[in-house]
Amino acid sequence: MSTPGVARRRAVRRPRAAVLGLVVALLGVVGLSAGCSDLQGTSGKAYITGDGQISVWPDAERGKAVALEGTTLDGGTWSLADAGGKPVVVNVWWSNCGPCRTEMPMLQAAAKELTGTATFVGINTRDSSADNGLAFERSIGVSYPSIYSPDGKVLLALKGLPRALPSTVVLDAQGRIAATISGAIPSKLTLTELVKCVASGDASQKCKVSGKS
Repeated sequence: MSTPGVARRRAVRRPRAAVLGLVVALLGVVGLSAGCSDLQGTSGKAYITGDGQISVWPDAERGKAVALEGTTLDGGTWSLADAGGKPVVVNVWWSNCGPCRTEMPMLQAAAKELTGTATFVGINTRDSSADNGLAFERSIGVSYPSIYSPDGKVLLALKGLPRALPSTVVLDAQGRIAATISGAIPSKLTLTELVKCVASGDASQKCKVSGKS
């Protein structure tokens, strides 16, 4: 038979165990909402950062074309069908993400340089309102549209990519994922070289980029 003192100690342990279980469950939900990644981690920023790692797939190893479309920050619509058979640079960003703010001017400069070669589109996934995203874009002078997807559902079209914020995906002229950059782009030159390689249609080898500014 249990003594009153033992019963009280057991009663104390049970609520503590229940609280611990709840905390573990909540941490699991937070981890899933932030995304799974083997990169740098969150570093207290509430989003997963990347290290600028570039992944490239030769033509024969690319999957099927993605079906990317959505409502833009300014209330319009954007669809991959609007790309006109050109490579598409898709950048995932959020106005309160430090690396996103750092790379945005380089993305705009790359978009200007690659006019006629590739189409650029952003995907805003975290801003609480489209107006916030628009205000940031206007402060940088961004000329290309961004799809507004605060729930992140538009990213499902990219087959689970990207995992980090920011991330950039390069689709080839057929709409297939040809390359990704996890984290902020290392430089404008890195991105333009990567896109030009994908646009060249050279399927014999993987694209090689310098990574210099």
